[in-house]
Amino acid sequence: PLPLLSSPLLSSPLLSSPLLSSPLLPSLILSSPPLTSPLIPSFSSLSLLSSPLLSSPLLSSPQSPDDEYIVKNKPVTLTCRSTPATQIYFKCNGEWVHQDDHLIERTVDPATGLPIMQVKIDISRQQVEKIFGLDDYWCQCVAWSTTGTQKSQKAYVRIAYLRKNFEEEPMGKEVSLNQEVLLRCHPPEGVPPAEVEWQRNEHVIDPVSEPNFLVTADRNLIIKQARLADTANYTCVAKNIVARRRSSPATVLVYVNGGWSTWTTWSACSAVCGRGWQRRSRSCTNPTPLNGGLACDGQNVQKSACTATCPVDGGWSDWSNWSECGVDCSMWRSRECTQPSPGTGGKDCQGIDLQSLNCTSQQCLQTANGVEGVALYVGIVAVALCLTLILIVVVLVYRRKKEGLDADVADSSILTTGFQPMGIKPKNSHLLTIQPDLTTTTTSYQGTLRSRHDGTTHTGTAKFSMTNGPLLDPLPNGSHHTLHNGKMTSDPAEFMTRLSNQTYFKTLPRDVANTSYGTFNFLGGRLTIPNTGISLLIPPEAIPRGKIYEIYLTAQRKEDLRLPLVGCQTLLSPIVSCGPPGVVLTRPTILSMDHCSDACPENWAIRLKKQNYEGVWEDVLMMGEELISEPYYCQLEAETCRVFSEQLGRFSLVGESLNMSAAKRLRLVLFSDAYCSTLEYNIRVYCMDDTQDVFKEVMQMERQLGGRLIDEPHVLLFKDSYHNLRLSIHDMPQAHWRSKLLSGYQEIPFYHIWNGSQRFLHCTFTLERLNLSTCELTCQLCVWQVEGEGQSFGLDFNIDSRPLDPEFLLMDTNPSGSALAGPSAFQIPYLIRQKICSSLDTPCPNGADWRLLAQRLKLDRHMSFFASKASPTSVILDLWEAQHFHSGNLNQLATVMADIGKQEAMIFLVSDGEC
Repeated sequence: PLPLLSSPLLSSPLLSSPLLSSPLLPSLILSSPPLTSPLIPSFSSLSLLSSPLLSSPLLSSPQSPDDEYIVKNKPVTLTCRSTPATQIYFKCNGEWVHQDDHLIERTVDPATGLPIMQVKIDISRQQVEKIFGLDDYWCQCVAWSTTGTQKSQKAYVRIAYLRKNFEEEPMGKEVSLNQEVLLRCHPPEGVPPAEVEWQRNEHVIDPVSEPNFLVTADRNLIIKQARLADTANYTCVAKNIVARRRSSPATVLVYVNGGWSTWTTWSACSAVCGRGWQRRSRSCTNPTPLNGGLACDGQNVQKSACTATCPVDGGWSDWSNWSECGVDCSMWRSRECTQPSPGTGGKDCQGIDLQSLNCTSQQCLQTANGVEGVALYVGIVAVALCLTLILIVVVLVYRRKKEGLDADVADSSILTTGFQPMGIKPKNSHLLTIQPDLTTTTTSYQGTLRSRHDGTTHTGTAKFSMTNGPLLDPLPNGSHHTLHNGKMTSDPAEFMTRLSNQTYFKTLPRDVANTSYGTFNFLGGRLTIPNTGISLLIPPEAIPRGKIYEIYLTAQRKEDLRLPLVGCQTLLSPIVSCGPPGVVLTRPTILSMDHCSDACPENWAIRLKKQNYEGVWEDVLMMGEELISEPYYCQLEAETCRVFSEQLGRFSLVGESLNMSAAKRLRLVLFSDAYCSTLEYNIRVYCMDDTQDVFKEVMQMERQLGGRLIDEPHVLLFKDSYHNLRLSIHDMPQAHWRSKLLSGYQEIPFYHIWNGSQRFLHCTFTLERLNLSTCELTCQLCVWQVEGEGQSFGLDFNIDSRPLDPEFLLMDTNPSGSALAGPSAFQIPYLIRQKICSSLDTPCPNGADWRLLAQRLKLDRHMSFFASKASPTSVILDLWEAQHFHSGNLNQLATVMADIGKQEAMIFLVSDGEC
């Protein structure tokens, strides 16, 4: 038996166990079957070791090793521990691990005194990678003791990794306030599976402390109720023991749709007499749209028509009879302010309501004393003194007439030379007139009151003699300039040079094409800039008698003077200057100019702006909210704006859209080269404001470029929808023409059109004909706003034909003159005008006065404005003159006067010969 113990077979760790020192060892070995492995005894040997002969404690189940992951190339260590155990070995993937690979540690449990055995082995990445297939690499430990054997649970060893790309990344969203938001995240594949955390703006979200957030079991993030503070970048972060991966940030934008506030109360009626307007407003602030939320749908301003009762001025009744003479030698009489009584803010009667008078001595009950005699003598002396003063005044007036009229000329501090011709013979063949009464001519104007048919110069009549005074510089060579019934002589270029040299007028254009000027007195006149729709009417009596003003009117170019605009504001009219500023006017002038709004007041907030002396633009009038106490008033017609102003200066009309229905009128004009000798052919499409002044400038520019007008202008409504304007040409005959454009359309940015930052916006379409003999071009021009309705215009013309004459498109095809002074500037003769005013200004109980005239002329909207003037009829006639200068129908005006019943006005038609 001893050699057997020393054989190599007994080199097993089992035989070196303390059990082999037992006296029973030889019998155990001899009775055991042969060992089947050089390393581990067979299970039959283990069963012998657990025979009842050995009274050892029972073997507890070994402590199982934990699952491990290999990170990169670092090996992992598996640990197995058992009490009491004599041997512990690892078995990996069905094979026993060699004894040399085990690291054994032996200790004693201090509580029980039992031996504790702990065994460790290292597993490398190479060992794991040798396993192919779907099975994982596993290891299991087996423990032996005197009481038997125990096996641990399998511990799996895996290679850890985490791929780079997420299987599903969160996507950005735009959500409304209080809406639930779901952000999905499927992390990259990895071993062990990646853990997921969410970050908001680089800060980790903790659902415990932030209950508005919830991370689901499938690792998605839910925002229960989106708040404004939840607008942020959200990132899904996946991590395990190998790596950490971040998704692309998902932007969550929480927007707020706008809501209307409550309506304000209705404003007071804008009119104090007649028809006016009330308005109320609301704002899109309940809540205010945020982060791209929808704006409020609807109008923020409502207008409602209202009618204000016209003020009635009080009128005196007839005086009562004189009372009997009293004991104080006086009698009295009275009257009352009852015909009519003042009402609705009308003026009270002016004057006294009680009048007394001394009785004569015969009627007086008392005896006259010496005091009455003294009073008589004092009265006689006072009458004598008054007669003396009247005689002196009459003598002075007579001597002044004999010496001639020395007019008090009011220079504008910038005009130093003579006058320009004004008198022009108009072409009207029938006029309202009466034979002038020359005996009633005032002394302030010593010329013949001629009708506008009389174009001859009356050299025999008296003239305005201009002498050198302190207000005028001395004239060269001692010459005298005289005004012959409105005619004058001067150089236009010299006038513009002098005008622009002044400090306030540095921005005035120096070209006379856009400027008109003339010299006027109390008879008034008219200035017109041909083919621009701009004119200035100076009514009779607007210039004080005895004064002579040299007045100018000019249209500013946009490149010379830029008007500051903010928000949704846009320029609706040309910038017009009239002056000189500071001249004294006793009645408002009327400035007429085109505008390009759609004339829908409910869509616009239109303001009249005026530039002050410091160069700052100020709002002087809000359309629809005019105040009669202000020196400005405005009438907005379909295409023209009439501005009543008692002060001259620089004006412009600016509109601010109240909703997306507001639209500007644009004029589309097509030009091409006048002559084309090549295959290439260009069509220029201009997009401009629908005002005559811009159209005139484009015409002048194209004449210099040698262009030709190929079609009549077209009008397009351009809405405030923030969408660009697109233009394209279609339906060309492919056999003869082709387009050289790379894109299907051309686009003009919205703000270039709305803000007017570009003066002449146009697109050029370059076409190519396939043969020089091709002359006919037929196509369709399509114009539309993005996401809006468009228009299509057909073009059919011959490129070699005679150019379309543009003159027929201009308003004043043959202007009679840019300035008209005196009676020739008006349709209604001066004396008839005075007779109409005196007849209609006096209120009538049946309403047959100026109010009925305003209604018949469809001007009753401005009733309160007319009522605020000293002569309402004259203002109505001024407006009629401004509207009907080129197309005035005097027969219609005469019919209106007949309908009113004012036969005493003596309005009738006569021929030129009768005048």
